[in-house]
Amino acid sequence: MSISGALNTAVSGLDAQAAALATISNNVANSQTVGYKEVDTSFIDYLTTSSANEEGPHSVVAQPDYQNNVQGTITQSTNPLNLAISGQGFFQVSQPTSLSGSATTFSTTPYYTRAGDFQVNANGYLVNSAGNYLNGWSVNPTTGAVDETAVAPIQVNEGVYQPVATANVTLAANLPATPAAGSTISSQATIYDTLGTAHTVTLGWTQTATDVWSVAVTSPDDVAAAARGTATVDFGPTTSGNPVSDGTIGAVNGGTGSVTTGAYSTNGVANLTFSTDFGEGAQTVTLNLGNYGETNGVTQYAGSTYTLGSLTQDGVPPGSFSSVTTTSAGDVVVNYNNGQSRTVAQVPLTTFADPNALQQQDGQAYTATTDSGTPITNASGANGAGKLVTDSVEQSNVDIATQFTQLIVAQQAYSANAKVVTTANNMLQTTLDMKQ
Repeated sequence: MSISGALNTAVSGLDAQAAALATISNNVANSQTVGYKEVDTSFIDYLTTSSANEEGPHSVVAQPDYQNNVQGTITQSTNPLNLAISGQGFFQVSQPTSLSGSATTFSTTPYYTRAGDFQVNANGYLVNSAGNYLNGWSVNPTTGAVDETAVAPIQVNEGVYQPVATANVTLAANLPATPAAGSTISSQATIYDTLGTAHTVTLGWTQTATDVWSVAVTSPDDVAAAARGTATVDFGPTTSGNPVSDGTIGAVNGGTGSVTTGAYSTNGVANLTFSTDFGEGAQTVTLNLGNYGETNGVTQYAGSTYTLGSLTQDGVPPGSFSSVTTTSAGDVVVNYNNGQSRTVAQVPLTTFADPNALQQQDGQAYTATTDSGTPITNASGANGAGKLVTDSVEQSNVDIATQFTQLIVAQQAYSANAKVVTTANNMLQTTLDMKQ
């Protein structure tokens, strides 16, 4: 019975060390796999009898010991869509169930991974090298509001950026207090119509009296008339009658033609509006001259030379898709060749009470289990989810030196168990020979 028990124990040792060798083999093979988490081996002892007077034969079983919570090395990448996680979070991903042209359907089971080597596929989805589709929160392109109620595979639309008609022009400049007599100072602003076509509007400034200027708005492309109207701008308290500092705007009034003006208010916005028609209907534009009594817009100080600070507008021409980038906040940003960008989604991170209890799937992906706990989804950097690192990937957390050490130990243990089997077999043979 004791010899037979020794044989059984040794055979269980062979099985356990063979399982350890297989686990080591998996780890070594995946030492360069992005996002791979190593699996160690734990040995568990089972016995039949154990008392003060008797110790029965034991048996050993190898069980996997997952290391999902061990951070791998984060390395830089040349791919702007690559993401790594510094912390305990996981990317939530989906696996496709069918591909039919540009239509893709997905499994309803959520998967989780640390493999962040994402790129845009032919249908505009962000997919990693294992074929998992990155999930994210949708973002309202107009308001920028993030919908955190649901996640879905992130798909990038490579369409045209719709043009935006100019609604506001902002001017910052200094008009000379003593300009050349009878001279007109001009500033030209480029504005866009509803189709995204650029047009030039000229602002002509003429001093009509001390501290008083007339500004004429001219729109050469207007289908009705180039001259859109004029307005009077008073500087300082004397001419405007309002409590402002010398050289700052005190009043904007006297609008003619399509030009209209607003009333004075302390530190309020000094502006005028004009309308123009480029063939697509009337377009109203507001010219912001700064604030009453302040120096953040148009001023009139000493000198005979006009100084332009800035002349900006909020219109946008049409733009073609240029690229997709990500940010450390998880924003997925589409860039266009007109200099504009649009956030289309945000990548959240998911955490678990026990990430080592996740069920391993193909392609460095995992599914939640009862032991792992309920998935908790948060934005990058929130509630311990970890932070996203852009232009980077997380390498395998396998330490080759450790694996080779464990390989030697497992090999020696396997040989020792084999020796026990040989010895027990010889003893059984001796016992059989005694009966002859």
